[in-house]
Amino acid sequence: MPWRCGSGFACLILALPLAAQSARPQAGPFDGSRIEMQAPPAAGVAVRAGRLFDPKTGAYLTNQVIVIQGDRIAEVGPANRVTIPAGARVIDLSRATVLPGLIDRHVHLIQDQQVNDGRAALTGLNYALADLHAGFTTLQDMGSGFSYATVELRDAINKGLVAGPRLQVAGPQLNPRGATYYAAPSVVVPFGLGPGSNNFQNSGNINSPWLARAAVRERSHYGVDWIKVYETEDYEGGGYPTQGAGAFTPDGKMINVPSLTLEENQAIVDEAHRRGLKVACHAYGGEGLRNCLAAGVDLPMHVIVGVTGAEGLDDETIRLLKQPQADGKPRPVIQTLWDLKGELEERDLKASGGRTTRFKLTEASFKRLVAAGIEEVFGSGAYTVGHGVQAFQFAYYVKWGMTPAQALRMATSNAAEGLNFDLGQQVGSVEKGKFADLVAVSGDPLADITEMERVKFVMKGGVVFRDELKAH
Repeated sequence: MPWRCGSGFACLILALPLAAQSARPQAGPFDGSRIEMQAPPAAGVAVRAGRLFDPKTGAYLTNQVIVIQGDRIAEVGPANRVTIPAGARVIDLSRATVLPGLIDRHVHLIQDQQVNDGRAALTGLNYALADLHAGFTTLQDMGSGFSYATVELRDAINKGLVAGPRLQVAGPQLNPRGATYYAAPSVVVPFGLGPGSNNFQNSGNINSPWLARAAVRERSHYGVDWIKVYETEDYEGGGYPTQGAGAFTPDGKMINVPSLTLEENQAIVDEAHRRGLKVACHAYGGEGLRNCLAAGVDLPMHVIVGVTGAEGLDDETIRLLKQPQADGKPRPVIQTLWDLKGELEERDLKASGGRTTRFKLTEASFKRLVAAGIEEVFGSGAYTVGHGVQAFQFAYYVKWGMTPAQALRMATSNAAEGLNFDLGQQVGSVEKGKFADLVAVSGDPLADITEMERVKFVMKGGVVFRDELKAH
């Protein structure tokens, strides 16, 4: 039977704001023919930038010239100091704002089970192109429970077999995560290996530190860049709350059942780091968040309530977040927004009796993290219809207390900083020697951050993939 509201204050809450709260941008299937590909000539490319956003200062450099040779920036500086090579193609963006290529550190390119890995890879490629068209020249895929096809997609892009954004991928996530209990098989088999099961995520047995290490090794052998771990589950007891109801009890308390022990977390992080991999953890709060922070994960995600379950976080959570990583650098946080809107918000309202949602709680925790000086990184959680429209998050960052420059840093220099291997030193800003990844908008995003939802020009590695500012 479908859920029905009876009467009273909770129903009033549900009835009035639901339409507004559910609104989130969605995109239909992306038409790949919209992607342009203008390869650079041998003499190179010169981009005239009227305004160039510099993440280091949070301000614009004006009247700049960016000289590109191959896929790299050869020179950048004021127009009166930079010589444009003879024969170079000149792209005139002198009336536009140019920024580094954007980075989304949390997407799912292969969210659902496909009939085979071939279709999964092609579907993922379509979503990746939608993100590229929107200006996201680098993506981090945070897990595809059914397939390692993201690894092959990453490699195909890197080899030039297909066009697409730069990718770092986690492959299948570690640890099953439940919004409700799982249906039991009719025969006695280990969890996740029942009839019809084809889920790497659920079949990964990590029920001890040693088995956790084995699961990390498996993913390492199959070529991932990151390990993604689920630290919290959304139900407790005999499947409470009910199927698809949301991670709340009727009194509005958030359910955060810890998925792993501290020892299992420590084994995962240690084994991953031994193999040159980094670890990201999905942790809404509570003991699961505490365990992943204590174990030294590289990137905690969501952080909706504190390690004590406190709304708006707590001093202990801030203390743990401020502990430096093994390399001495600060630990950043990703708080996704796109995936918490829409249907998930509706379910949360129903489960909590109209009291709260994960999106609402994220607003309070986001403000606390910003006030505490914790570095935030752009990550949308986009899947299926979210690809290509995730830039709507910038407006929320500003609404919740960031300056436009801080919001732009989240998807440029901040996002680049924590990428694995040396990719972070090659993207995130427009500097000599870095990849020629550029986006441009017509207006001024420091005055109106919603300009980032209207990207008109995209270049990745010197190749133009979108140009609606054809003044050259």
